[in-house]
Amino acid sequence: MPSMKNKRFNLLLIAAVTLVAAWSLWPTWRDYSLSKELNSIKSAPDSLKYALSNRDEIENARKKSLKLGLDLKGGMHLVMEVDQVDLFEQKAWNKDAKFTAIMKSVRTKASQSDAKVLDILSGEFKNENMRLSRYFYDIRNSDQEIVKKLEKESEDALNRAKEIIRNRIDQYGVAEPVITTQGSRKLIIELPGVSDENRVRNLLKGTAKLEFKLLRDPEILVRTLDRLNTYLVQNSAAQQSVPAPAASPSPSVSSQLKAPAAAPARPVSTKPLYDVIGVFQNGTAYTTERSRDFVISLLHRSDIQALLPQDTELLLAAKPETGKNGEKLFPIYLVRKTPELTGGVITEAKATFGSQGVQPEVLMAMNSEGTSKWARITGANIGKRIAIVLDGAVYSAPVVQSKIPSGNSVINGIESLEEAKDLEIVLKAGALPAPVRIIEERSVGPSLGADYIRAGVLSLAWAFFAVSVFMLVYYKKAGIAADIALVLNIVIVLSVLAGFNASLSLPGIAGIVLTIGMAVDANVLIYERIREELDSGKALKSAIEVGYDRAFSSILDSHVTTLSAAFLLYTYGIGPIQGFALTLMIGTAASLFTSIVVTKEIFSFLLGRNLMTQKSFG
Repeated sequence: MPSMKNKRFNLLLIAAVTLVAAWSLWPTWRDYSLSKELNSIKSAPDSLKYALSNRDEIENARKKSLKLGLDLKGGMHLVMEVDQVDLFEQKAWNKDAKFTAIMKSVRTKASQSDAKVLDILSGEFKNENMRLSRYFYDIRNSDQEIVKKLEKESEDALNRAKEIIRNRIDQYGVAEPVITTQGSRKLIIELPGVSDENRVRNLLKGTAKLEFKLLRDPEILVRTLDRLNTYLVQNSAAQQSVPAPAASPSPSVSSQLKAPAAAPARPVSTKPLYDVIGVFQNGTAYTTERSRDFVISLLHRSDIQALLPQDTELLLAAKPETGKNGEKLFPIYLVRKTPELTGGVITEAKATFGSQGVQPEVLMAMNSEGTSKWARITGANIGKRIAIVLDGAVYSAPVVQSKIPSGNSVINGIESLEEAKDLEIVLKAGALPAPVRIIEERSVGPSLGADYIRAGVLSLAWAFFAVSVFMLVYYKKAGIAADIALVLNIVIVLSVLAGFNASLSLPGIAGIVLTIGMAVDANVLIYERIREELDSGKALKSAIEVGYDRAFSSILDSHVTTLSAAFLLYTYGIGPIQGFALTLMIGTAASLFTSIVVTKEIFSFLLGRNLMTQKSFG
């Protein structure tokens, strides 16, 4: 009776596993069938009609079907690094020249190794015999306490960057992205099916640091530029490095814009700053497109920043304006360094067109805190200009006409609707806690992915064919049972991957091929044990029972060992290694089930109908 119960349980288990596997892989088959049928329709109207009438079924099948990895489907593989040096600089206070020198050394060392930035930072402070509390947190904190706080900031920054990037990718529409962390500052990102690589690249790198800053009066801007020009006149090295402008300035620009002479005999310009910056009569400053990069580097110099009025900075416009002669001119703004409001209060962003229906813009809505602050700020600064600054560049600087109680704002100065949509995604997903840069990038084209699929399927088919033929030739009828178990093994692996929305990759296919070998190895152990029992004179039924019992411990040991190795690979590996380990773990577990349970029940079925003899094992 116990054996009858066992048999019934085994049969129910096999039936349940088979049905669940078929149910899990059905959407994959439907997705393939629907795609094939859709592609077979030559007429565009008929194709559209078919897609619309079967829209729900197509989307549902695609969503639940077996996903292909980056190497099979094509797409982008990126390694991104969170700039933790910048993060720690943001957290510091009371910065001075000594702090700047230390952070410069930290940045250099961090770029040359994969060591934790925090370890490098604390090491630099120890070398200088300085306490971290001089620049970080409270002066009463010990170095150990500050290191713990900064370590928490570092971990939070990496996790926040991971989630923000995931949100941006989700809104962009990439199916099944893979985002994992590596070490203390790296993110591994795989984006299957991506075609517009440049757009994705810009979307991932953008920090979206949105700030609203008050403009200083034009008179202060002019006096500041005069002070900077006087300083540059006294600094001969700076004069010699100023490039000549690309073209003559606009007639509307002040005559102070003069090009330095190319001839060495001519004296150095007495107004070097105004050789690259023009000032209109209304006190608005501009630079030309050719001089833009030089002006940006000039304004970032610490000696130049020290000459600016307290709590102010000079920023350039993100987009150029067209001068009277058609040249591109970038406005320069003198703004308060401390923002009146930041983008953290933004709750909603929407890309749209302006009132004229031509110029793209982004509408923003704020939370209750931002709304009340914005109402107070605009109410107190009617008639003044507020710059909308994104990532250190001024997108627009509108004049406050009246108090804005609703908390709604607009970013304009955007060239295309696509750029506006990307900005919408970045604002909605939130700002990255620190700049993130791409340090490694690989792309796989769809055609190459299709070649990989063919090669992978071919390798799998040849492996299955070779093993199946060997089992049939060597073990006769027993080989048929092994081959049936082998098919079920592969089906179980694919169904588990599909059921848990995991991706099948080239290393995954390699894992399946290895699983085929392991599954057959288990059957070979059992069959050889059965042969030994038959040679010793036991009856067929008894030989099968004893063969399975004696082979079980060896099979279990080998499978547990493989499972342990695969688990360690999955835990400590990344990317392709994890794909290989995942399929190997699933395949190993399935192999244990099919070799011990499935083949035994097949033999039990054949014995019950007298379809097996001693010769059935070769």
